[in-house]
Amino acid sequence: MIRSPSEVVVDEHGTVALPMSVLAEAGINPGETLLAFSDGDGRIVLRRLEGAITDLLNDRPL
Repeated sequence: MIRSPSEVVVDEHGTVALPMSVLAEAGINPGETLLAFSDGDGRIVLRRLEGAITDLLNDRPL
């Protein structure tokens, strides 16, 4: 897998558009529901909603 960093900009409405290449590298498909949260160390994490719910129900951290 080739990891190609992409610069993104937060617009005046707080919206960020991620390039399809970044999503494709992560195996995320258009229309898939994601959970976004801060990891507390300056990183923003995107998780598939189903995986995040499963982890929470099984007492695992996000």
